[in-house]
Amino acid sequence: MKKALNIIKTTIVWLVVALAVFMMIFTIISVTTFNRNDRNLFGYRVYIVNSDSMSKTDFNAGDLILVKEVDPSTLKEGDIITYMSQNTESFGETITHKIRRLTTDAEGNPGFITYGTTTDTDDETVVTYPYILGKYEHSIPKVGTFFNFLKTPQGYIVCIFVPFMLLILYQGINCIHLFRRYKKEQMEEMEAEKAKIEAERAESAKMMAELQALKAQLENKAAVDADKSVSETEKAEQQGV
Repeated sequence: MKKALNIIKTTIVWLVVALAVFMMIFTIISVTTFNRNDRNLFGYRVYIVNSDSMSKTDFNAGDLILVKEVDPSTLKEGDIITYMSQNTESFGETITHKIRRLTTDAEGNPGFITYGTTTDTDDETVVTYPYILGKYEHSIPKVGTFFNFLKTPQGYIVCIFVPFMLLILYQGINCIHLFRRYKKEQMEEMEAEKAKIEAERAESAKMMAELQALKAQLENKAAVDADKSVSETEKAEQQGV
């Protein structure tokens, strides 16, 4: 059971580490790539959809869309393109709409009439080739919403700060446990060493007592032998007389 709990705990820690690292990498890539006309990711420009003008058929506000650079002359009716808007109300904004038909502007430049499928209303101006950024390829639902949340203080705290703080707290608790275990083992070693010394002292005292007893025994035997020798001497002298 203890081994299983350790495995579960280790797995959770590594998941938190992976999540925190992923959030950092995602944030860096997002800030440097998303909604940037001068940047691309693996050949794609990445944009966050800000309106529901295409929600009826293709993607919604908050989705992430991938746009690939193409030759404008290869585009056709029904393609969805991303372009820099020249409309009065949205001048300079990045727009992704569907091509209704091919046409030319007032100066004879080739371009497209575009529209949002939700309103089915043609855009104000003709989209000519120089303003086209690419052709819509794929969308990833709600990733843009998540990224916008991640850019807020609340998103940073929840997705990056909290995981790292949990890791720091976990490592701090581990350090305390390791220190306590070290102190406990150190005390146990000291107690064991003390017990060993006491045992050696007791053994030495026992040996000393045995030596003292042996010494006393030898001294008694020597005294007895001396007395016996004196007695035999005196007896011999008496017999000689």
